[in-house]
Amino acid sequence: MRIARFAHGDEVGYGIVEDVQPDGAAGPSPGSEADGLVVAELAGHPFGIGESLRLTGARFPLVDVRLLAPVLPSKVVAIGRNYAEHAAELGNEVPPEPIIFLKPSTAVVGPRDPIVYPVGLSERVDFEGELAVVIGRLCREVPPARVPEVIFGYTCANDVTARDLQARDGQWARAKGFDTFCPLGPWIETDLDPADLELTTMVNGEIRQNSRTSLLLHDVAALVSFVSAVMTLLPGDVLLTGTPAGVGPLKDGDEVSVTIEGIGTLSNGVITRD
Repeated sequence: MRIARFAHGDEVGYGIVEDVQPDGAAGPSPGSEADGLVVAELAGHPFGIGESLRLTGARFPLVDVRLLAPVLPSKVVAIGRNYAEHAAELGNEVPPEPIIFLKPSTAVVGPRDPIVYPVGLSERVDFEGELAVVIGRLCREVPPARVPEVIFGYTCANDVTARDLQARDGQWARAKGFDTFCPLGPWIETDLDPADLELTTMVNGEIRQNSRTSLLLHDVAALVSFVSAVMTLLPGDVLLTGTPAGVGPLKDGDEVSVTIEGIGTLSNGVITRD
């Protein structure tokens, strides 16, 4: 099931993204992310509701709504150097345990929202395509075997990074924390096995990253368990699982797209501040 957060006119809500077949039945979409898709509006929000998801009866063609960031997290917890080849390309050792850092909730934007290049503050801003985990239940100290119970679903993420500031500061808060530096979307896929998914990042139509989640040094269950031993995770919190090799710079006018098998594509343009 694909859960989207969307704007229609002046209203913002959540909905289930469905493919309407010629006979009117809902089913999985075999084609593009817009053609033939509708958003079936949900009453309220989906977090903490579990099996009691209720539809309002309203349905909107996907082309007639604006997809927003699929969740507004209290925090974004990210993992550094979780693919061996990415650690190597930046000249870093593979860490013995996950490296945790935080991105502020104010960095989150949605599909098609611009990534704003902080001119005058950074001279190199990189893309980092990642699988993102969306937490569905308040949880703490979750054993790896029980991690699936606390996951709501998965979405695409771009851990945008001011690489020069990351090197200069010695810690990552500023480099990772600019407004617009955490695109998420296009929706949350709730029925997905994250063990071996293809992840591809393209810039202006050219492939820059292509890998699989099976190459994660620490898998989703290990990450959620590790992070939840440190901090309480709340419904809607987002965990970024790390980026594969191939990261590189963005410039004004670029379009960057992160595609993950079984989820979809998150695309964002790059602009400079006025």
